[in-house]
Amino acid sequence: MKSGRLYVLSGPSGSGKGTICKRLISQTDAALSVSMTTRAPRPTETEGVSYFFVSDEAFEKVVGEGGLLEYAEVYGRRYGTPKAPVLAHLEAGRDVILEIDIQGAMQVKRNYPEGVFVFILPPSMAELERRIKSRGADSEEQVRLRLGQALREMDWIREYDYYIINDDLDTAVAEAMAVMRAEGRKVDAGAVALIEKYRKEAEKG
Repeated sequence: MKSGRLYVLSGPSGSGKGTICKRLISQTDAALSVSMTTRAPRPTETEGVSYFFVSDEAFEKVVGEGGLLEYAEVYGRRYGTPKAPVLAHLEAGRDVILEIDIQGAMQVKRNYPEGVFVFILPPSMAELERRIKSRGADSEEQVRLRLGQALREMDWIREYDYYIINDDLDTAVAEAMAVMRAEGRKVDAGAVALIEKYRKEAEKG
Protein backbone atom coordinates (compact mmCIF):
# COMPACT_ATOMS: atom_id res chain seq x y z
CA MET A 1 0.00 0.00 0.00
CA LYS A 2 1.24 3.45 -0.86
CA SER A 3 1.88 5.53 2.26
CA GLY A 4 0.37 8.94 2.77
CA ARG A 5 2.27 12.21 2.91
CA LEU A 6 2.63 14.70 5.73
CA TYR A 7 1.96 18.29 4.61
CA VAL A 8 3.23 20.95 7.00
CA LEU A 9 1.75 24.43 6.48
CA SER A 10 3.33 27.44 8.17
CA GLY A 11 3.21 31.19 7.81
CA PRO A 12 3.03 34.37 9.85
CA SER A 13 -0.04 35.32 11.85
CA GLY A 14 -2.53 36.81 9.41
CA SER A 15 -1.34 34.83 6.39
CA GLY A 16 -4.52 32.72 6.42
CA LYS A 17 -2.87 29.32 6.85
CA GLY A 18 -5.58 28.11 9.23
CA THR A 19 -8.37 28.89 6.76
CA ILE A 20 -6.48 27.18 3.95
CA CYS A 21 -6.02 24.08 6.10
CA LYS A 22 -9.74 23.92 6.89
CA ARG A 23 -10.58 24.14 3.19
CA LEU A 24 -8.09 21.38 2.34
CA ILE A 25 -9.56 19.10 4.99
CA SER A 26 -13.10 19.71 3.67
CA GLN A 27 -12.11 19.17 0.02
CA THR A 28 -9.72 16.21 0.32
CA ASP A 29 -9.47 12.95 2.23
CA ALA A 30 -6.52 14.27 4.24
CA ALA A 31 -6.57 14.08 8.04
CA LEU A 32 -5.88 17.11 10.21
CA SER A 33 -3.22 16.52 12.85
CA VAL A 34 -4.61 17.13 16.34
CA SER A 35 -2.21 18.67 18.86
CA MET A 36 -1.72 17.75 22.51
CA THR A 37 -1.83 20.45 25.19
CA THR A 38 -1.60 20.85 28.94
CA ARG A 39 -4.05 23.76 29.05
CA ALA A 40 -7.65 23.26 30.12
CA PRO A 41 -10.30 22.83 27.40
CA ARG A 42 -12.53 25.76 26.55
CA PRO A 43 -16.32 25.29 26.54
CA THR A 44 -16.48 24.99 22.74
CA GLU A 45 -13.59 22.52 22.44
CA THR A 46 -13.85 18.74 22.11
CA GLU A 47 -11.33 16.18 23.30
CA GLY A 48 -9.57 14.48 20.38
CA VAL A 49 -10.98 16.99 17.88
CA SER A 50 -9.76 20.37 19.08
CA TYR A 51 -6.84 19.00 21.11
CA PHE A 52 -5.79 16.05 23.22
CA PHE A 53 -5.99 17.56 26.71
CA VAL A 54 -3.48 16.05 29.14
CA SER A 55 -1.80 16.79 32.45
CA ASP A 56 1.76 18.13 32.71
CA GLU A 57 2.86 14.71 33.93
CA ALA A 58 1.26 12.91 31.00
CA PHE A 59 2.77 15.38 28.54
CA GLU A 60 6.24 14.93 30.03
CA LYS A 61 5.84 11.15 29.82
CA VAL A 62 5.06 11.36 26.10
CA VAL A 63 8.06 13.65 25.57
CA GLY A 64 10.32 11.20 27.41
CA GLU A 65 9.08 8.34 25.24
CA GLY A 66 9.84 10.30 22.06
CA GLY A 67 6.15 10.36 21.22
CA LEU A 68 5.97 13.88 19.79
CA LEU A 69 7.01 15.15 16.37
CA GLU A 70 7.49 18.59 17.94
CA TYR A 71 6.59 20.48 21.09
CA ALA A 72 6.93 23.91 22.68
CA GLU A 73 5.85 25.93 25.70
CA VAL A 74 3.58 28.93 25.14
CA TYR A 75 2.57 31.17 28.06
CA GLY A 76 3.27 28.43 30.57
CA ARG A 77 1.29 25.76 28.72
CA ARG A 78 2.80 23.03 26.60
CA TYR A 79 1.73 22.06 23.10
CA GLY A 80 2.93 19.26 20.87
CA THR A 81 2.13 17.04 17.89
CA PRO A 82 1.60 13.37 18.82
CA LYS A 83 3.60 11.10 16.55
CA ALA A 84 1.52 7.90 16.75
CA PRO A 85 -1.75 9.08 15.13
CA VAL A 86 0.14 10.91 12.38
CA LEU A 87 2.21 7.83 11.51
CA ALA A 88 -0.89 5.61 11.69
CA HIS A 89 -2.67 7.74 9.08
CA LEU A 90 0.41 7.84 6.86
CA GLU A 91 0.94 4.08 7.07
CA ALA A 92 -2.73 3.57 6.15
CA GLY A 93 -2.13 5.59 2.98
CA ARG A 94 -3.87 8.76 4.16
CA ASP A 95 -2.32 12.21 3.84
CA VAL A 96 -2.03 14.34 6.98
CA ILE A 97 -2.09 18.15 7.19
CA LEU A 98 -0.31 19.89 10.03
CA GLU A 99 -0.75 23.63 10.61
CA ILE A 100 2.07 24.84 12.80
CA ASP A 101 4.44 27.72 13.50
CA ILE A 102 7.92 27.89 12.02
CA GLN A 103 9.69 26.70 15.19
CA GLY A 104 7.52 23.59 15.32
CA ALA A 105 7.86 22.99 11.58
CA MET A 106 11.64 22.88 11.85
CA GLN A 107 11.37 20.30 14.64
CA VAL A 108 9.07 18.22 12.43
CA LYS A 109 11.56 18.54 9.58
CA ARG A 110 14.30 17.11 11.77
CA ASN A 111 12.09 14.26 13.02
CA TYR A 112 10.25 13.55 9.76
CA PRO A 113 12.26 14.92 6.81
CA GLU A 114 9.95 13.10 4.37
CA GLY A 115 7.30 15.75 5.04
CA VAL A 116 6.25 18.33 2.45
CA PHE A 117 6.72 21.85 3.81
CA VAL A 118 4.57 24.70 2.48
CA PHE A 119 4.96 28.35 3.47
CA ILE A 120 1.90 30.62 3.27
CA LEU A 121 2.62 34.27 2.48
CA PRO A 122 0.39 37.35 2.50
CA PRO A 123 0.23 39.29 -0.79
CA SER A 124 1.99 42.27 0.84
CA MET A 125 2.99 43.66 4.21
CA ALA A 126 0.28 46.30 3.87
CA GLU A 127 -2.36 43.60 3.48
CA LEU A 128 -0.91 41.65 6.40
CA GLU A 129 -1.15 44.78 8.55
CA ARG A 130 -4.76 45.28 7.44
CA ARG A 131 -5.66 41.70 8.37
CA ILE A 132 -4.06 41.95 11.79
CA LYS A 133 -5.77 45.27 12.51
CA SER A 134 -9.14 43.95 11.32
CA ARG A 135 -9.17 41.51 14.23
CA GLY A 136 -9.35 44.47 16.60
CA ALA A 137 -7.41 42.61 19.28
CA ASP A 138 -4.06 44.41 19.17
CA SER A 139 -2.80 47.87 19.99
CA GLU A 140 -0.71 49.79 17.44
CA GLU A 141 2.43 48.73 19.27
CA GLN A 142 1.37 45.08 19.23
CA VAL A 143 0.59 45.33 15.51
CA ARG A 144 4.12 46.64 14.88
CA LEU A 145 5.56 43.79 16.94
CA ARG A 146 3.54 41.26 14.97
CA LEU A 147 4.71 42.70 11.65
CA GLY A 148 8.33 42.57 12.80
CA GLN A 149 7.87 38.98 13.91
CA ALA A 150 6.29 38.14 10.54
CA LEU A 151 9.33 39.46 8.68
CA ARG A 152 11.65 37.39 10.86
CA GLU A 153 9.54 34.30 10.25
CA MET A 154 9.60 34.85 6.49
CA ASP A 155 13.38 34.45 6.54
CA TRP A 156 12.77 30.73 7.12
CA ILE A 157 11.13 30.28 3.72
CA ARG A 158 14.35 28.77 2.36
CA GLU A 159 13.70 25.72 4.54
CA TYR A 160 10.37 25.01 2.81
CA ASP A 161 9.57 23.10 -0.38
CA TYR A 162 6.78 25.33 -1.70
CA TYR A 163 5.27 28.74 -1.09
CA ILE A 164 1.75 30.04 -1.72
CA ILE A 165 0.73 33.70 -1.78
CA ASN A 166 -2.68 33.97 -0.15
CA ASP A 167 -4.15 36.92 -2.01
CA ASP A 168 -7.36 35.18 -3.07
CA LEU A 169 -8.43 32.29 -0.82
CA ASP A 170 -9.89 30.11 -3.58
CA THR A 171 -6.72 30.46 -5.64
CA ALA A 172 -4.51 29.72 -2.64
CA VAL A 173 -6.48 26.57 -1.83
CA ALA A 174 -6.32 25.46 -5.47
CA GLU A 175 -2.55 25.92 -5.45
CA ALA A 176 -2.23 23.92 -2.23
CA MET A 177 -4.29 21.12 -3.76
CA ALA A 178 -2.07 21.25 -6.87
CA VAL A 179 0.94 20.70 -4.61
CA MET A 180 -0.77 17.69 -3.06
CA ARG A 181 -1.65 16.25 -6.47
CA ALA A 182 1.90 16.72 -7.75
CA GLU A 183 3.42 15.13 -4.64
CA GLY A 184 1.05 12.21 -5.03
CA ARG A 185 2.48 11.54 -8.50
CA LYS A 186 6.16 11.63 -7.57
CA VAL A 187 8.06 8.63 -8.85
CA ASP A 188 8.56 6.23 -5.94
CA ALA A 189 8.50 2.53 -5.16
CA GLY A 190 4.79 2.47 -5.96
CA ALA A 191 5.42 3.80 -9.46
CA VAL A 192 8.17 1.23 -10.05
CA ALA A 193 5.83 -1.54 -8.90
CA LEU A 194 3.21 -0.28 -11.34
CA ILE A 195 5.68 -0.65 -14.23
CA GLU A 196 6.39 -4.21 -13.12
CA LYS A 197 2.66 -4.86 -13.22
CA TYR A 198 2.48 -3.52 -16.78
CA ARG A 199 5.44 -5.70 -17.80
CA LYS A 200 3.76 -8.83 -16.48
CA GLU A 201 0.54 -7.92 -18.28
CA ALA A 202 2.49 -7.44 -21.52
CA GLU A 203 4.23 -10.80 -21.12
CA LYS A 204 0.88 -12.53 -20.65
CA GLY A 205 -0.50 -10.80 -23.74
